[in-house]
Amino acid sequence: MGTLWFGGKIYTLEHENETVEAVYTENGRIKKVGSKSELTSMFGKELTAQYDLKGNVMIPGFVDSHLHMIGHGEKLLRLDLSEAGSAEEMKSLLENKVDEIAPFEWVIGEGWNENNFQDRKIFHRNELDVIAPDHPMMLTRVCRHAILANSIALDLAGITDDTPDPEGGVIMRDNNGRATGYLLDRAQELVKDAMPEVSIEFLEKALSCSVDDLVAQGVTGGHSEDLNYYGGFTRTYETFLNVINGQRKFRANLLVHHEVIEDMRKQGLGYGDGTNYVELGAMKIFADGALGGRTALLSHPYNDSPDTSGVAIHSIEGLTELVKKARSHDMPVAIHVIGDLALEYAIEAIEQYPAPYGLRDRLIHTQVMREDLLKRLKQLSVILDIQPRFVASDFPWVMERLGEDRMGMSFAWKTLLESGVPIAGGSDAPIEPVNPLLGIHAAVTRKRPEESHGGYYPEQKLSVFESVSLFTKGSAFAIGREHERGMIKENFDADFTVLDRDIFHCDPDLILETNPVMTVVDETVVYEKN
Repeated sequence: MGTLWFGGKIYTLEHENETVEAVYTENGRIKKVGSKSELTSMFGKELTAQYDLKGNVMIPGFVDSHLHMIGHGEKLLRLDLSEAGSAEEMKSLLENKVDEIAPFEWVIGEGWNENNFQDRKIFHRNELDVIAPDHPMMLTRVCRHAILANSIALDLAGITDDTPDPEGGVIMRDNNGRATGYLLDRAQELVKDAMPEVSIEFLEKALSCSVDDLVAQGVTGGHSEDLNYYGGFTRTYETFLNVINGQRKFRANLLVHHEVIEDMRKQGLGYGDGTNYVELGAMKIFADGALGGRTALLSHPYNDSPDTSGVAIHSIEGLTELVKKARSHDMPVAIHVIGDLALEYAIEAIEQYPAPYGLRDRLIHTQVMREDLLKRLKQLSVILDIQPRFVASDFPWVMERLGEDRMGMSFAWKTLLESGVPIAGGSDAPIEPVNPLLGIHAAVTRKRPEESHGGYYPEQKLSVFESVSLFTKGSAFAIGREHERGMIKENFDADFTVLDRDIFHCDPDLILETNPVMTVVDETVVYEKN
């Protein structure tokens, strides 16, 4: 028994501007595309449902190629600091939160960004102690590569002024040698390990909120990295299975952090295992940090801080051993690389231990590139997993970090695309908003929504077709499903996003005013606007 979709413009994405009049789906798959009359004639007896798109625009379902789904749910449920435009506003939000909760309860905030403050202020633990004298406090920076903690939280974590920096992390100190409460990369884990374990009930609530919000944004699937947190692989994986269970449909591909690979194997699971909605993906490795906290690993020092070149989470030897470990489990890798030296490390490791036959690795973010590295990438079975929205959030301050000489090959989406290296598109939510239309707008305009200039490095702008393809065909290619997802085509999954505007033929700024009116996963309408 099947469903007929008609009454609007339906873009297949197989070729630019290619449209069909109607689509017939059956058992969660696209069986035929063509005219409404043709499909009605062919499948009239099997039709059990018909959806009139009412002039709206249907495209293949948006899939976010890199996000943290439970983290996105946490941001929806917890104190959101991402919109604070000044240190004073952030302080006020924290004070209000302290007033709301019981004494000694943790104050947990998400998404602060000092680059949104005119004075670029980063709070010292002493200031946080005044705001929360009776509560441990942990505030996650927008990049999720740094946190702020007050003295109670540091005490619970066993961090003193004399605590050495952990490998791959930094405990920031003031001029007196005192720990400031600002912890970078793996130093964060010292505080996180001291926090009470979140309950299964909270995890399921956070993930449910996340999925419900994603489908309301027109997103039908996501590649998520959560399994090394929230109490470990088993309880987190089971949370996904419990929430995304056929009653709540969504396509989740779960990256498996290298520290929980053994836990996965103990359960008899491996790459590609799972259900129709939840499957295990590549092995995740962090090679460096982020540009915001100057922990992205660069081959030359930061332009605005010549005393540092960033942080290597692993040595080149350690990173290579982790790639080798993935190969021993017949797994591709997904390596977080933002700086060019981190990218060089990753390329060297993959060159020594290439992806298993028929699989492809992914390099996540790849914000700072070099021409010599791009040439080497073209010889590998890899896909670059980019987040176009970073252009809107990181400029113009990122130009201070990197300097003019490096900008020509940084955030260079058009150059990467034209090189022939495959590219997927994601949000990195909760670091950035999960709405894919914001990412598409950023890729097309190279500016913030409120800005009116011609775009940062406008020669790197993508077309709308190229941008939408990142979040559809690109995401499918990243997990080896390009033959069944990412296009509206016969024998492909019936996953669709329906929009109230034709974003391929409108003023680019109107993309921001476009809304999903229907989201379809596995031939099932999982969201419908009113």
